[in-house]
Amino acid sequence: MQSGAPSVLVEFLQWTITLLLQGTRFAFQGRKYRYHHAMYNKTWTNERAVEVPIIWRWVEEFKGRRILEVGNVLSYYFETNHDVLDKYEILDGVINEDATQFQARKKYDLIVSISTLEHVGVDDDEKRPEKALEAISNLIRNLKPDGEFLATFPLGYNSALDNAFFEGTLPFTEYYYLKRASMFNRWREISREEIDRESTIIVIARRRVEG
Repeated sequence: MQSGAPSVLVEFLQWTITLLLQGTRFAFQGRKYRYHHAMYNKTWTNERAVEVPIIWRWVEEFKGRRILEVGNVLSYYFETNHDVLDKYEILDGVINEDATQFQARKKYDLIVSISTLEHVGVDDDEKRPEKALEAISNLIRNLKPDGEFLATFPLGYNSALDNAFFEGTLPFTEYYYLKRASMFNRWREISREEIDRESTIIVIARRRVEG
């Protein structure tokens, strides 16, 4: 118990300093969002601080409709009741199938994914980065007419995903970008022209399926 106390204190101090220097809110698409600070995964230190509130707003707007989350993230921070597809996380209610092969019995109104797609084909047993592109295409096929797919992913992790993004061949219809703007995990929205490969960039990609 005593050995763990110093590390808990250090984490608390890190969180407090970050909160003071980072601020409490960030701007995205004309809205103000509160940074998501949680002990699990130390979100005040990474992209979860902005990804979680953005994606959660979409989930809240689709409440009562069919929702699939690819990669089990939101349940660690909120009470959720939507479907979750996660190949490796063995938990009650989680669908343990490969995202490239998943076939829903009933299609979804909304599919969301928080920094998960870049791991497909990179952190799998099968090292094939282009598998992430196959997963995206397959997931789109699991949407209803007028359904939406919203995914976040960092640039610089999956080479096939990066190449398709810069070549303009990803099957998304809208893109937004957030850049880590300070060592205290402050983020700001940028344009595509402002992207540089030396910075930490999160892409928020959206696909609307025509009805």
